[in-house]
Amino acid sequence: MPHRAWVLVLTLAGVTAATGQTVGQPVTRAANIEAFEKVWTTVRDKHWDPKLGGLDWQAVHDELRPKVETAKSDDAVREILNDMVGRLKQTHFGIFPGAVYHDLDASPDTGEANPGIDLRVLEGHAIVTEVGLGSPAAAKGVKPGWEILRIGKADVPPVMARIQEEFKGSTLLDIRLQRSVLSRLKGHLGSTVAVEFLDGGDKKVSLDLQRAAPRGKMVGFGNMPASPVWSEWRRLPQDVGYVRFNIFLDPEGLAKTMEDAIKACQDCRGFVLDLRGNPGGIGGLAMGVAGWFTSQSGLVLGTEYLRGLTVKFAVFPRTAPFRGPLAVLVDGCSASTSEILAGGLKDIQRARLFGTRTAAAALPSVIERLPNGDGFQYAIANYVSQGGQPLEGIGAIPDEEVRVTRGQLLQGKDPALDAAVQWIGKQKP
Repeated sequence: MPHRAWVLVLTLAGVTAATGQTVGQPVTRAANIEAFEKVWTTVRDKHWDPKLGGLDWQAVHDELRPKVETAKSDDAVREILNDMVGRLKQTHFGIFPGAVYHDLDASPDTGEANPGIDLRVLEGHAIVTEVGLGSPAAAKGVKPGWEILRIGKADVPPVMARIQEEFKGSTLLDIRLQRSVLSRLKGHLGSTVAVEFLDGGDKKVSLDLQRAAPRGKMVGFGNMPASPVWSEWRRLPQDVGYVRFNIFLDPEGLAKTMEDAIKACQDCRGFVLDLRGNPGGIGGLAMGVAGWFTSQSGLVLGTEYLRGLTVKFAVFPRTAPFRGPLAVLVDGCSASTSEILAGGLKDIQRARLFGTRTAAAALPSVIERLPNGDGFQYAIANYVSQGGQPLEGIGAIPDEEVRVTRGQLLQGKDPALDAAVQWIGKQKP
C-alpha cells in the first residue's frame, strides 16, 4: 500500500490539528453550505472510482444543495450530508458532530510524551492493559486492569458514552475509543497529568503522572511527522517464538527484529505474531513480514485499487523461513496494514488468527474537520483480500475469538496469547 495508508492513523491520533470551527462557536448557514460543498467535492475528486459506480454525483448535488440552504438546524444539515455520502453505499464515509470530533482528540497539550500506559475500552470502561517497564505509571504502582475514571478535568466515562453512541455501528469504535483516552494522556516531555483510577480493589486512586519520552525511536516517513517506533521478540517458555511491534513504519528495524527472531527460533514449536493495537503504516512491509513464514513464490495477500492504480500485495518469500505453526493475535485496534497482513496470512492458509475482529479499516482513510465544525471521514481506495472479501467494513475475522476481561488483566492473564500457545502445542511437529 502506498504510504497514504498511514493517513487513517495520523488523523485519528491528531484530529484537533485540523483547521475548522472551534467547538462551541455558533454555526452559520454559510458554514453549513461550505461544508456541503467540501464533502461533495472531496468525494468527486478523491474517491477511488471516478465513476462512483454509476452514481450521478452532480444530480445528487443539485438535489441536496437546496435542502442544506433551507435546513433549520445543524442536525438537519448533518442528516442531509450523511444522506449524500450514504448513496455511495460504502463503508467509512460519514459525518459526525463537532462535539464528538472534539472528543476523539481533546488533549490540551501537544507532544508524544506519555506516562507509559496502554489501554482498551472494555464494555464502556477505559481499562489499563499494559504499563511500560520503568515508566512513570509503573513507578506509581499502576497495574493492568485498573480503570481510568478521570484525566485532568475530564471525566472519562461520559466521553466514552458519547463516542459509543455516535459510532455504535462502526467497526472503528474500539480504536476511536482507545485513541480518545490516549490523546488525553499525551503531552510535552516532563509535564504531568492528573489521573484518577479505580484500582484492583475498586478503590479510587488519584495520581499525578509525569509524561516521559515514548518507547522506541522517532521515525518519520515522507511528509508525515515522526512517530515513536519499536519492535521486540522473545522465546516464550513454551518453546514458542514471539514478535510484537507497534507500527509498520521502520523497514530496517522491523527487518532486523524479524531476522533475529526467525534465525533463533527455527527449532521452536510454533510462532506468534502479535498485531494487537498495531494501527498500520507502510503497506509494503506486510509483504516483507509475510515472507518470513513461507518460501513459496506467487502468493498474494490481496489487491488495492486506487484512482488510476492497482497494487498487488505479493509476498516476498525467504529462503529460510519459519515453516511451523503460526498464530496471529489481533483486536479492534489492529488496523490498516495489520489487517492486510493478518487477513492475507489467513487467506493463504498460513496462519490461524486469535483475538477479536480488527478495525476493518484497511483503506487509506481520512478524517477531516469541516467548515461547520463537524467531522468527515472518507476513504480513497478499495482493498480486496486474496480470499475475495473486502477488509474495509468487515475486517480480519479471528479463527478463534478470544475477548479479554478486566478480571483477567487484574490476574495478569493474556487469554489470546494463552489460546494461541495452546493451539500451537496441539499441532504435530
